[in-house]
Amino acid sequence: MKLVIQLVLWVVIVFLGYQLYNSVIGPVNFNKVKEARYAKVIKNLKDIKNAELAHQEITGKFTGDFDSLIRFLDTAKYAITVRRDTSYADQAKNKAYGLDALTGGYIIEEIVTDTLGFTSVKDSLYKGSDRFKTMMNVPIEGVNEKFELKAGSIVKNKSKYPVFEARVAKDLILGDKNKDLLAQEKQVVSVDGVNGAYISVGSMTDVNTTGNWPKKYDTAQDK
Repeated sequence: MKLVIQLVLWVVIVFLGYQLYNSVIGPVNFNKVKEARYAKVIKNLKDIKNAELAHQEITGKFTGDFDSLIRFLDTAKYAITVRRDTSYADQAKNKAYGLDALTGGYIIEEIVTDTLGFTSVKDSLYKGSDRFKTMMNVPIEGVNEKFELKAGSIVKNKSKYPVFEARVAKDLILGDKNKDLLAQEKQVVSVDGVNGAYISVGSMTDVNTTGNWPKKYDTAQDK
């Protein structure tokens, strides 16, 4: 009986030791995986954001359809422009009052915009890469899903504004990890964390094109 009791105690000790080890190392490993996956997801969301902003700049609105967005990027071009000041005599007024430039005639001053040429939107945004063709896919191994994408307009202060939102649930990004830690992650409210149950950029309820991730996921160029 003494030997049996000792064996049982050793089993309990090993089990408790494993539980203690897992309670410490589990969150550490979870956070490592989380940070790596979030970085991949946010990279795609930034590409989607840049594409939507280009779409809005050229067409005046956002799009909630990835196929439409890809077709736009394949064909759209930015106009390369230069602005310059110019002035000239107001011939009608000068003639009416018998004035000219030498006697203090009326001068019209304007800013003229000249178009020098055009450049591809996709080359400007993605530097020759074709990654925009797959930016709609959630970049997590084993996850065969696309980001949710919506677009429309809202009214603020009696003015109408175009809006868009792209997002993905944390359940999809971390669905194969510890359920308790995932539940805690979905409740995060912190300046250093991704708040809420989704990683998202833009908003369908506010005039906002930023992401809900902290600055540590941004490059110097993003900041």
